[in-house]
Amino acid sequence: QVQLVESGGGLVQAGGSLRLSCAASGRTFSDYDMGWFRQAPGKEREFVSAISWIGSRTYYADSVKGRFTISRDNAKNTVSLQMNSLKPEDTAVYYCAARVGSTYYYSSSYAYWGQGTQVTVSS
Repeated sequence: QVQLVESGGGLVQAGGSLRLSCAASGRTFSDYDMGWFRQAPGKEREFVSAISWIGSRTYYADSVKGRFTISRDNAKNTVSLQMNSLKPEDTAVYYCAARVGSTYYYSSSYAYWGQGTQVTVSS
């Protein structure tokens, strides 16, 4: 099993930046591709970004492409999401997750989830 704990959420004005971090413990972190998802009130959880186990491949939802950057440090067992030019529509609870399935943008491909961190962007 992998235990995941997110941090770094908060309240920021539109146009601002936040950096989310996810710390992993348990099984070998580098065994897993990792992803970030988010869920806004009344909406389904949606894919945000993903990164391969070694960090060589990254993927982004169209809505965040060019504004968000995913990275990982396998030596520190962390995955991060740098979020720039934030918009009110980015407001959501953000979750990191460890992938065991084949499709990076399906939440069902991820077996291990953190508890989430709230990001609120004011206009």
